[in-house]
Amino acid sequence: MTLAELGWADFFASQVDGADLNQLTPARIAGVERDRVFALSESGLLELTLDPGMSTGEIAVGDWVLADQDRHRLAELLERRTSFERGTEYHQGARQLIAANLDTLFITSSCNADFNPARLERYLALAHDAGAVPVILLTKADQADDPASYVDQARALGRGLDALALDAKYGEVRDVLAPWTGAGQTVALAGSSGVGKTTIANKLTGGAAATQDIRADDAKGRHTTSARSIHRIAGGGWLIDTPGMRGLGVADVSFGIAQTFPEISELAEHCKFRNCLHDSEPGCAVQAAVAAGGIDPDRLTRYKKLKHEDEIATQTIAQARDRAKKFGKVVKSAKKSKRR
Repeated sequence: MTLAELGWADFFASQVDGADLNQLTPARIAGVERDRVFALSESGLLELTLDPGMSTGEIAVGDWVLADQDRHRLAELLERRTSFERGTEYHQGARQLIAANLDTLFITSSCNADFNPARLERYLALAHDAGAVPVILLTKADQADDPASYVDQARALGRGLDALALDAKYGEVRDVLAPWTGAGQTVALAGSSGVGKTTIANKLTGGAAATQDIRADDAKGRHTTSARSIHRIAGGGWLIDTPGMRGLGVADVSFGIAQTFPEISELAEHCKFRNCLHDSEPGCAVQAAVAAGGIDPDRLTRYKKLKHEDEIATQTIAQARDRAKKFGKVVKSAKKSKRR
């Protein structure tokens, strides 16, 4: 495979000095383990160790790196074009890397009780904040009496948002998703367990990963994919498959939230008070739009809840970083004193 087929672009090439390529090889991360990573290069699959001080937690599937093939070592991690992350559960003061350098995030749900606008909006906020184009895929369309109603509800969650109903088992999934899966393009599948992500992945890649049936009593599924990995799509693109996420925290994604709720965030700039909570404050442009029927009150409730959670988690992250910075200064000072 050529670098272009792997997704290499000018954005990454601009970070590399010509002299570096005489000794180092550009490669794309295909898998991450506890103490090593696997990467795809023009010469094939590489198994790479990390330098002391570098953690695999800093590396995501889809990352571009420079590899020292002779020493089987990851030499440099290149800047990401996009980074899909989520806030850790219970706001532990960090964000978890999910995938890197995505062009499109396929957000999967299904045409049954799994369909949840609030959860979809969380994924949309994370996708927008990552810089990836979100597309909602609604599976099990063949089992729904009115799949079009689910598509309409999904499209209402964003301006110009693409939402498609799929029969993942028997439909022409590869043809339907071709606009986003061409040569050099990278997509990821995200969503709850049991909605058909593995089935879609198999259709795109020609693979045969195991699938799990959905539980009929609550429309929820069992985990199938247990680790993130990258796979080649028959049309030439790349698919990053991810485990089903039971917890989907947000942290430091105010831009993504604003992009997910543009009709609210744009009106908020016209409120009388800069710190308006959009409850009962005088001169609230958002509440005026709700009263006039221009904004869905349920959507406003979800917006405020997501924004509040993000603000709290963002504060926690800032505090954690501040503590780490202070601790680093203490350690540095102690080392200096010991040398005296």
